[in-house]
Amino acid sequence: QGIRRFEDDLGAMLVTRTTRAVRLTEAGQRLYDALCRPMSDIVQALEGVDGDQSPRGRLRIAVTSIAEPFLSGPLLTTFAEAHPHVIVDVTVTDEEFDIVAAGFDAGVRLGEVIEQDMIAVPVGGQVREAVVASPEYLVANGMPEHPRDLVRHRCIGWRRSPENAPYRWEFEENGTSFNVAVEPQITTNDLRLMLRSALAGAGITFATEETFRPYVESGALVSLLEQYLPSFPGFFLYFPNRRNMAPKLRALVDHINAGNP
Repeated sequence: QGIRRFEDDLGAMLVTRTTRAVRLTEAGQRLYDALCRPMSDIVQALEGVDGDQSPRGRLRIAVTSIAEPFLSGPLLTTFAEAHPHVIVDVTVTDEEFDIVAAGFDAGVRLGEVIEQDMIAVPVGGQVREAVVASPEYLVANGMPEHPRDLVRHRCIGWRRSPENAPYRWEFEENGTSFNVAVEPQITTNDLRLMLRSALAGAGITFATEETFRPYVESGALVSLLEQYLPSFPGFFLYFPNRRNMAPKLRALVDHINAGNP
């Protein structure tokens, strides 16, 4: 409680807390480093934290590979233009870890896999799945007419980590959701490998429409089973408590909430 009162007095968050980890924020680390120096520097250190509400410093974000297209492009471009003193440091990874313990300010991933004690802010609207294959594969193997036909095709699947089962292929028919027990011949946690394999004719794969859009529009991939593909809530920026949120993170949250692309 003493630390919380001290944070309130300073108007800055010094420690990030979750149920699993506690770490110093950038402001907290600056203060800690200064307190290790002579007393004459302590007042200057406090003044450097107190009331510094302008967005600045390094903003570290962990992004899953499937979510990366929704954070990159116009969103980061317009944010960087609006906040030139914020250094955006994005790590694209599908590893499972505690973002606080790893020193990240926030993460972006599917809402269904975000821990309950995190604050989550939608990044964009709903997302629709896409199932695709190369024209060459379809000429050689035929085109599935129904999702259940996939069990007779070579498929390329995705898994979050070696400890996880391949992600379920989910579909919808007449308002009812169902899964197909696809057994991928190729399974990976790398979305880029899935895409390259599909382009090379290795089989049928799936991800979000946004992932495959340029390749479908160019004719390099063919969109399949469109009438069976559902939408889902999509991706969220997530982070620990809002209390005394760092100005750099607050700036990104406000930028997203304002509907910037």
